[in-house]
Amino acid sequence: MAVQKVFPDAATALAGVLRDDMTIMSGGFGLCGIPSVLIEAIRDSGVKGLTVISNNAGIDDAGLGLLLVTRQIRRMISSYVGENKTFAAQYLAGELEIEFNPQGTLAERIRAGGAGIPAFFTRTGVGTLIAEGKEVRNFDGADYVMERGLRADLSIIHAWKADTEGNLVFRKTARNFNPIMATAGEVTVAQVEFLVEPGEIEADSIMTPGIFVNRIVHVPDVDKRIEQRTVRKHA
Repeated sequence: MAVQKVFPDAATALAGVLRDDMTIMSGGFGLCGIPSVLIEAIRDSGVKGLTVISNNAGIDDAGLGLLLVTRQIRRMISSYVGENKTFAAQYLAGELEIEFNPQGTLAERIRAGGAGIPAFFTRTGVGTLIAEGKEVRNFDGADYVMERGLRADLSIIHAWKADTEGNLVFRKTARNFNPIMATAGEVTVAQVEFLVEPGEIEADSIMTPGIFVNRIVHVPDVDKRIEQRTVRKHA
């Protein structure tokens, strides 16, 4: 019997999955390709004490910034958080924990977690604060620091297109963290702009196979915010 993966809305798609003190991976890069509708549903659920793994923390009134305003996030594992004043204020006040990662290291930690690799060695961060408290080993005359793979209780991601079996296609910058996070969650919920029937996506175009995706919510008119709008001045 086929598994029903399509849910009518974000709240229903997250029902029975959310709980206090869980770890959530949230896809996207800046405000591009973020699972904004799912983030809003998490906000509305009221769960708290969250550890969130994401490249960045949104801005004050969008993306993960919404969960910071409501103080639902206890700890962030991120690379870049410079666009969020709420984040900075809470961190400086000792109200928010942060584990900074070089961006490539963060991506590889997530990919490793999804591939079943518990740890790996990288030269990035050797001799810096990043390496403090971590194992450093010498390979072929160079020092490498050990980093642990990352997994989460829940991954929330955004895809451009999906079929009802959960096969996903991403577009452009949205392909940055979403595909690897889809593989690294115990449960993966995807919001998708276009939903089609099985067989309508060419097999070679599938970027994330449906085996990694547990639930889908169709969001055809999702709002796409621009993080920093820059326009050319008239001559």
